[in-house]
Amino acid sequence: MLFNLDVLLSCIENLVFKNSMEIFWAKVVNLVWGLPLVIIMATASCYFAYLIRFAPLRHLRHSFLLLAGRFNSELAPGEVSHFRALCTALSGTIGMGNIAGVAVAISAGGSGAVFWMWIAGLLGMATKFFTCTLSCMYRKADTRGVMQGGPMYYIEVGLGQKFKPLAMLFAVFGMVGCLGVFQSNQLAQLLDNQWSFPPLATGIIAMLIVGGVVTGGSVRIGRVAGSLVPLMCAIYIVGSLLVVFDNIELVPTVFASIIYGAFTPEAGIGGAAGITFREVLVMGVRRAVFSNEAGVGTEALAHGAAQTAEPVREGLVGMLGPFIDTHLICTLTALVILTAGLGADGSDTGIIMAAKAFESSVPGYGANILSIAFALFAVTTMTTYAYYSIKCARYLLGEVYGSRFVYIYLLFIPVAALWNSAMTINMIDTFYAMMIVPNLIATILLAPKVVAAASDYFNRYDRARS
Repeated sequence: MLFNLDVLLSCIENLVFKNSMEIFWAKVVNLVWGLPLVIIMATASCYFAYLIRFAPLRHLRHSFLLLAGRFNSELAPGEVSHFRALCTALSGTIGMGNIAGVAVAISAGGSGAVFWMWIAGLLGMATKFFTCTLSCMYRKADTRGVMQGGPMYYIEVGLGQKFKPLAMLFAVFGMVGCLGVFQSNQLAQLLDNQWSFPPLATGIIAMLIVGGVVTGGSVRIGRVAGSLVPLMCAIYIVGSLLVVFDNIELVPTVFASIIYGAFTPEAGIGGAAGITFREVLVMGVRRAVFSNEAGVGTEALAHGAAQTAEPVREGLVGMLGPFIDTHLICTLTALVILTAGLGADGSDTGIIMAAKAFESSVPGYGANILSIAFALFAVTTMTTYAYYSIKCARYLLGEVYGSRFVYIYLLFIPVAALWNSAMTINMIDTFYAMMIVPNLIATILLAPKVVAAASDYFNRYDRARS
């Protein structure tokens, strides 16, 4: 069974009688994020890779040419370029999913969780190719005449009106799951720990900045993301490499602990006492999903705004996301933390662990540099998530009432700055799991359409090159 009735009743009891939200969300996340969901996601990803015969991976060079703007057309439908669409999607994960998320994975699942993040990221490339292609294949004009794409649209347009309840279900989960609560919470914790800056003040300032950006819609968000994401990535990569090179002699040992710890948890570094192989596997996949969003559907919300008349092109660009954020940024974060000798005692979690890792190699400056970079990462992430959440709200409530949801979104930013970290992580993980189900159902049902479109596109592209 996908869930246990006793666990479900226990969740309700904790919420109603004990009034303990932390316990409630801890139980709920274990209910929905079990081994069955991991198996379903892995099976679906393998199915997608088999259907497409790994053709997108054979056209990686073409993906980078698309990203560079080689095939852009101002006359194509959509609002932003391939590059800005990818940057928008990456801004939703880089920083939060790749820094704080990796630290959470190591503190809870040990170094072995990183290995399963790699595997999930690799499989996620196939899933992202399908979902991002669908996001541009089945778009629908909103009341303003602007073409919109994303899971709720390809569910409704691609599968028909009888599946609209499934689309609405995704929109409900997306509206809540994309609240910027985790980002606000981790940023507030970091600034409080580093500079004793009041968490509420952090939340209020972040709310004002995010509010100023999201009022400009997807075009302004894409412009901001396109400007900041490459710069932030470059700064973080350089900083991470400095830390890793400072402990270069430990890198082989760390890689060995990642691989051995994936199958023998006690051989890894860090993790909760007595953690099992199953728990390491689930934790790695959970954090990979939060890192690259493959299969969740949020990535399709960003790529659905891409300016293209060839949906397959957006699939090729979108599949680069898991490689960049999981295999590059996440790996660097893991190396920074593990080579610094952190994660072994589990005394620190989340972003605080990453800050201490930087500080250990660059005393007096490391944590400060990370704090500034992470503040930028957090703001861009909350901005992107606001776009996702409001887009879901508009689908559910219509243009007028859905647009007003921005005020609720912004209100949660300072509120979440005061929340318990574990509760916040578990709540968002829960809604991510719930978003995966309707999105994967639709993607599997529409997969033959993607295969046909991809076959046609690659045939035309290969003929043009010959």
